[in-house]
Amino acid sequence: MTDSLSARGRRAASTPLRIDYDAFQETERDRYHAVDNPAGKIPLNIAENRLSWPELREKIQDITRSEPIPDWVPGYTSAGGAPPFREALAHFLETHLTGCPIDSGGLVASTGATSVIEMTAFVLADAGEVAVIPAPSYPVYERDLGNFSAVERFDVLTHHEPCELVTGPVLSIGHLDAAREEIIASGRRFRMLILTSPDNPTGGIYTIDRLRAIADWCIRHEIHLVVNEIYGLSLIDTTHPDILGDYEEEVAFDSFAQVMVERRSEYLHLWYALSKDLGISGFRVGSLWSLNADVIAAYENLNLTHSISNHTQWLLSQLLVEDEFVRGYIVRNRARLTSSYALAARALRAMGVPYVPSRGSLFLWVDLSEFLDESTEAGEMRLWREIFDEAGVLLTPGVGFGHSKHGQFRVVYPCVQPNELAEAMTRLERFVVSRRAD
Repeated sequence: MTDSLSARGRRAASTPLRIDYDAFQETERDRYHAVDNPAGKIPLNIAENRLSWPELREKIQDITRSEPIPDWVPGYTSAGGAPPFREALAHFLETHLTGCPIDSGGLVASTGATSVIEMTAFVLADAGEVAVIPAPSYPVYERDLGNFSAVERFDVLTHHEPCELVTGPVLSIGHLDAAREEIIASGRRFRMLILTSPDNPTGGIYTIDRLRAIADWCIRHEIHLVVNEIYGLSLIDTTHPDILGDYEEEVAFDSFAQVMVERRSEYLHLWYALSKDLGISGFRVGSLWSLNADVIAAYENLNLTHSISNHTQWLLSQLLVEDEFVRGYIVRNRARLTSSYALAARALRAMGVPYVPSRGSLFLWVDLSEFLDESTEAGEMRLWREIFDEAGVLLTPGVGFGHSKHGQFRVVYPCVQPNELAEAMTRLERFVVSRRAD
């Protein structure tokens, strides 16, 4: 590599976007099709819900055919989001997600969840300060937090065996105290705590009482708590007969917004994006809601490079206030998610492969550690590649999720159609049977 780039440019040029990116490109060039390419590859690694797009596309096409584009769309508008869009988004959130009023003045929006994470880190923390995240967790948080803001990621290990998560996340105040002591001892500042509920990759849900306790701890220590509810409407129907036996107790999803309204603290914030629950990641719409007016002002003053297209904002502002349609869509989407989740869970159970029972999100966190040739990161990557090369199924390896146990993999069950998922599970079962025979 030449010296024509800056040091950070050279780092970016030599660092892949994500660890499975090249394999995904290979999969796209040789994609499975039941008739045209039955031996092709099946990707179960991209965090997208593609089950409900046909229904949503029809609704969006109706809007674009019937509604005139208003005069504000071709011009400049607020960098944090056009007022009509912020009002529509606030209405959507309080009607369908939060269960409490959302003031649109405390909402800002950017081009996707990645931009929101990056912008929030930039506003809340200085370079070298620490964002704490319970492991396992979304590996690209490290990039989103660090690429421009230079905020450091710190993974909190709360357990080792996936079976410990059967009732949900186990993050405790003791874990937070220990992390804080370690970070202070290293000469750094614990500035942010990031939780995802439902969780990526385990699908666990933080109860409202757990969120209150963690919020109070953060307020006491002047640490910003950000809860990511990007999968808040992508819930699994745990009463489905094929998966009912996986759950020891019922755990309801309650939005962290309720805690924010109760505590009225400058240290509590909520992330949301439309990419997962609506299955429109390509529309690039994410948001931050905060009761801290200074945070919102700083965010908006810096957000011009992350502003969402006005046409996208207008289109979605029409969609998000269609309460009857949105309510029905959420119900039907949940049924589709549950059906695909149950298909994958049944197959894994039949294989005897352990997994964490998911209550939401788009994921299954699967334990394939019995097939490791050695319990190391390198051994995990070899197993991941063997599954891809031999079975033609692309999973997300656990490397980068910050977990202590090797051999964990993330399965994204709604990013393909049910027939493709069934084929992938059949192939995975053949791989498992073959390895056990060997």
